[in-house]
Amino acid sequence: MISQATHSLRLFKLFREILLHTSGDVTEALSWLTELDRQYGLTTPEYGMADFIQDLIDKGYLRSSDGRTPGMVPSAKMELDLRRNALDDIFQDLKRARQGGHDTRYSGKGDERLPETRPYQFGDRLDQIAAAESLRNAQIRFGIDDFRLTQEDLEVHETVYQAQTSTVLMIDISHSMILYGEDRITPAKKVALALAELITTRYPKDTLDIIVFGNDAWRVDIKDLPYLQVGPYHTNTVAGLELAMDILRKRRNPNKQIFMITDGKPTCIKKGKKYYQNSFGLDRTIIRRTMHLAVAARKLQIPITTFMIANDPMLVRFVHQFTQANAGKAFYAGLDHLGAFLFRDYKDNKGRHS
Repeated sequence: MISQATHSLRLFKLFREILLHTSGDVTEALSWLTELDRQYGLTTPEYGMADFIQDLIDKGYLRSSDGRTPGMVPSAKMELDLRRNALDDIFQDLKRARQGGHDTRYSGKGDERLPETRPYQFGDRLDQIAAAESLRNAQIRFGIDDFRLTQEDLEVHETVYQAQTSTVLMIDISHSMILYGEDRITPAKKVALALAELITTRYPKDTLDIIVFGNDAWRVDIKDLPYLQVGPYHTNTVAGLELAMDILRKRRNPNKQIFMITDGKPTCIKKGKKYYQNSFGLDRTIIRRTMHLAVAARKLQIPITTFMIANDPMLVRFVHQFTQANAGKAFYAGLDHLGAFLFRDYKDNKGRHS
């Protein structure tokens, strides 16, 4: 017989996934979960949906809304759990000691101390001396009665230089991200949640700014990521790139990069206070402005990595030209592999830009 704790954990995992799909709408997520329970018998007479909801409240995953909307909303604890789970799902081995680090080819002076040691060399920093290993060497060489510490006894910890990086993640929230019954925004949110958790916990010297772009572009906070929704927007890639570059110009980290997750061609730019739009895409005026920014970013040494979650031949050709103009990278990623591609490139870029 499956225990109550197992039932609760199974329901929680499903609820967490559904909550991302509903953009943080607890009522809708619970409605979906109730329907799944009705179809597949997820609960038992001893542990029903009411018990599960009460558990969510008691454990601090849900809280009362601020009054603007009725019902319950995700708590800060729930938002943190969503980020951690996204990181676990997308890139399990990032939490292992050495994997996931964006190391460079440089060793010696650095900002991450490793357990491995080596003999002291002239110029090594004193704060890198491995005291226990050095004292052990001296004791072996001279014994207790004639104990002394010489340069030959000294060992230092190996270190790995880690380049500080400022990253802007651009997420397309145009209407095409949910067209034809295919949900592309939820995987994009999950990648953003995981990247936010990775950088804030493992690489606190790095910076991550997240922007969304539709008809316009604007910044979003990490805490708002679960609640992102697609709108009735065109794709103003230019606005997104302009905002991203403006953010990175103000960052003092030596390495800067832009990640752009999109499934469509640029279809909109702003001229003065008016929008110039062409829903068919690949409009010469819009493409020209987009390419101009690709070149401008290259001159600022800001590589753009595009994650295109579509495979239309015309789009692929456009992305290829855009990538050449920027000297960046492009991945034509399926929804299942989007996260793995992005995280692999984050590591590679950290090493390459050192």
